[in-house]
Amino acid sequence: MDSLKRSQIKSIVGSDNGGVQFVGQRVLVGGWVKSFHVKPKKEVAVDSGGTDVAPRDLKCAEALCLKIPLLRCIVKILNQGGNPVGEKLEGVMQKKMEGIAYLRINDGSCVNHLQIVLDSDVHPLEQVTAIGTSVLLEGVIEQAQTEGKYTIELKVDKVLHVGPVNPIKYPLSKSRLSLEAIRVYPHFRARTTTVASVMRIRSILTYAVHKFFQENNFHHVTMPVITTTRSQDHQTAFHITQLLSTSNHEKTQVDFVTLEGVQAAIKEKTKRIEELKRSDSNKEAVFTAEQDLKAANELAQKLENEEKKMEKVVEVDYSKDYFGCEAHLSVDPGLHLESYACALGAVYHFGPVFQPVEQQLSKSLAEMWVVNAEQVFAELECAMTCAEDCLKSLSNSITTGCPDDIKFLSTRFDNKCMNRIHAVLSKVPFPRVSYTEAVEALQKVSDRPFATKVEWGITLSEEHRRYLADELHKRPVIVYNYPKEVKPFYSRLNDDNKTVSAFDIILPKVGTVVCGIQKEERNYMISSRIKEVGLKEEQYDWYLDLRRHGTVKHSGFQINFDQLVMFLTGFGDIRDVVPFPRTKNDAKC
Repeated sequence: MDSLKRSQIKSIVGSDNGGVQFVGQRVLVGGWVKSFHVKPKKEVAVDSGGTDVAPRDLKCAEALCLKIPLLRCIVKILNQGGNPVGEKLEGVMQKKMEGIAYLRINDGSCVNHLQIVLDSDVHPLEQVTAIGTSVLLEGVIEQAQTEGKYTIELKVDKVLHVGPVNPIKYPLSKSRLSLEAIRVYPHFRARTTTVASVMRIRSILTYAVHKFFQENNFHHVTMPVITTTRSQDHQTAFHITQLLSTSNHEKTQVDFVTLEGVQAAIKEKTKRIEELKRSDSNKEAVFTAEQDLKAANELAQKLENEEKKMEKVVEVDYSKDYFGCEAHLSVDPGLHLESYACALGAVYHFGPVFQPVEQQLSKSLAEMWVVNAEQVFAELECAMTCAEDCLKSLSNSITTGCPDDIKFLSTRFDNKCMNRIHAVLSKVPFPRVSYTEAVEALQKVSDRPFATKVEWGITLSEEHRRYLADELHKRPVIVYNYPKEVKPFYSRLNDDNKTVSAFDIILPKVGTVVCGIQKEERNYMISSRIKEVGLKEEQYDWYLDLRRHGTVKHSGFQINFDQLVMFLTGFGDIRDVVPFPRTKNDAKC
């Protein structure tokens, strides 16, 4: 039994000198094949260092099958039904290969790959040269024999494991795929270099969230995902019920799967197929998407035929439900967090929130992760300072914790990404402007029209916020003291009786990432606000208890974690920075 412990690829190639200090050492590594080329042994000595060369003992058609994903799809189609031509071509993929294979593998620990040198005398090359194959290899680190991207390489003398891949069916067989194309395969897309980089950044940020709050004497408290309490700005929610009995399941299902919803899904699926075709995805991906569209069309036809026959459920008796009352997934853990702040002093929560999003927005999902923090004996100024410090700390964590990933993504997608991060890290505090000042500044803009007219009392639109951060201040900006009508009922009313103690931190490119509020601690005032906005006071009796017994001034804020990842990576679509994005009509896996 080999006593070697598997080494992470990051520990080998992650140093500034490319890992030359490991030359001569025996190591055990594992990972997935990202790319490869094979050379006849007699050509190894005259390698040019850049071009993938197929073995000379392969025929032209065989070499093409190995190199071109589209041709492999054609092979698969020809092979359906036992077509002899297809069988002959597909057999190419299993043909014995002679020579030296140069594999680039990655185990997910870093951006950089490790180059592997494997002789056909050690292991059959045809078993390890398909992109996506997992391997566990042992060998000795050597200086790279040819000049190029790699400083060192692993010369393998033992192959301990091979997880084979069918290159005809594997959706990531192409070396470069668009972000739109890989969204179709959420269970595979983390194997791409791009998505793997994003996930490592999310991991570092997650650790940094806990590190910041723990170092600043906040206590971590988990908040409920299921709640019976709603707030003013969240009128829609995902309901939780067990009232869908087996007998009326089909009838009730129509109330949740509507014809309008299916028709919207058909439009989205049609658009996805067009994107796949434009991105030159393999035929397997297009075929799967077309089958999905066909099923949606059939469902739409069925719903259209039965819509007039189905009886709508007019009323639901929630007293017979699991919780004995109406319950839904939490859209904001902030109210519950206040109760623990009033016992522990300073608390934070990190978890998901849920809200139905009717449109496919680039910055909104049905399931999003947020960070909530709350402090007692703290007014709005304290919350603004803490939120700014937190953003700076989180941004700094990725520049020190995963610089290679940030560099790779900024080079690939947004070369201004690092400039925006440095603007956050600047020692100069974020500019702070009141809502009134922000509106006045926007009203003075004459060189560009806004789709929404700027006037006092409106909710600042995305284009308004983007102008303030991207063009006017060219850095993160804090806007505070909003009109009471555009913020939740629990925001503390200011002395002018028109504005409340609330703030937003607006970041360039992505918009509002942090929302903060000083909570209303006066019992008579918050009771009045609950009646004013038309909420049922009995639903908030537990919340009012915090004001009746030992009331205290307290403030907090919420960070949209997914949008922060968007900002730090330079991505323009939130679906590309979340492991399994949930949007309307799309919840794969």
